Amino acid sequence: MSKDARMVLLAVSLLIMMGIVMIYSSSAVYAYGKYGDSLFFVKRHCIHLTLGLVAAVLCMSIPLPEIAAHSRQAMVVVIVLLTLVLIPGIGREIGGARRWMRFFGIGIQPSEIAKIVFVVYLAGVAARKRYLIHDFKRGFMPPFLITGLMGVLILMEPDMGTAIAVLLIGLIMLFASGARIKHLAFVTAGIIPVLCLAVIAEPYRLRRIMVFLNPWSDARGSGFQLVQSTIALGSGGFFGLGLGESKQKLFYLPESHTDFIFSIIGEELGFIGAAFCVLLFAVLIWFTIRISFKIRDRFASCAVLGLGMMMAFEVIVNIGVSTGILPTKGLPLPFISYGGSSLVCHLAAVGLILNMAKEAE
Repeated sequence: MSKDARMVLLAVSLLIMMGIVMIYSSSAVYAYGKYGDSLFFVKRHCIHLTLGLVAAVLCMSIPLPEIAAHSRQAMVVVIVLLTLVLIPGIGREIGGARRWMRFFGIGIQPSEIAKIVFVVYLAGVAARKRYLIHDFKRGFMPPFLITGLMGVLILMEPDMGTAIAVLLIGLIMLFASGARIKHLAFVTAGIIPVLCLAVIAEPYRLRRIMVFLNPWSDARGSGFQLVQSTIALGSGGFFGLGLGESKQKLFYLPESHTDFIFSIIGEELGFIGAAFCVLLFAVLIWFTIRISFKIRDRFASCAVLGLGMMMAFEVIVNIGVSTGILPTKGLPLPFISYGGSSLVCHLAAVGLILNMAKEAE
């Protein structure tokens, strides 16, 4: 295993350990009050972690030619899943969003699987159409139409944050594959008005943006989460209140063990702990990109780059929301937040990165 791959593995391992500790710290009181077991979420998280490690090992052991050869079939399966989850009775509606479905008693979130398969699919396109990608009709439009279809299906759940992530990652990978800037600019000019219309069409999205600009204007209503998150981060100071000493997790900050777990890290571990968390993510993303640049195989290089960009986007959005830099959006913090599908899929992505890193050696 190369030095870059070892650094990726080290960063992920430390993030997972930090995640287990912080999930327990942020959820113990809530879990005991609701389920009578302070370890309720930690136990479930460890089950998902085990499944994720199995998925990572499997992804590390599959030969790259097999992954590339079946990328289109996997993409078809994902599109079918994204369609099925929208059907009442198949997809489960939670909190007004239909993003989950169950197979044999196991809950899955198709959009999480879709992101990884989508990256692998676009990497396959980059390898197959390396000499056609600059051609608008034959090379650029087919993968972009798939990108747009995925974005629309995810937006219908609704999950605007993940839809934007898919579109952004798709454009980055097409650019890295050799697509012309004028083609990218043309489709981007068409995407922006659609996204603006999607924001205006749903009052809650527009309200999130308005509250983001001044959360204190409705501190007990729409701005409640952002205000409580800001209080948590501010209370931590430089060294933090101490592990387990958070006040905001005591039913003040909703989703403290999922989407806003970074705020609890900042409150309990202070600037030092939050900075260490950001440093681990920076190491993970930096060495992932280094691996992609060192790989000569076009498919593997594009896939690793796409997976790195996917994780970078989610980290930036989650931390940006927690710190009030970005409007509120429910994206988990990779490897740290509680969430089964997210953890399993991110570990599978790490398995693919380590598998493809062998090409860099």
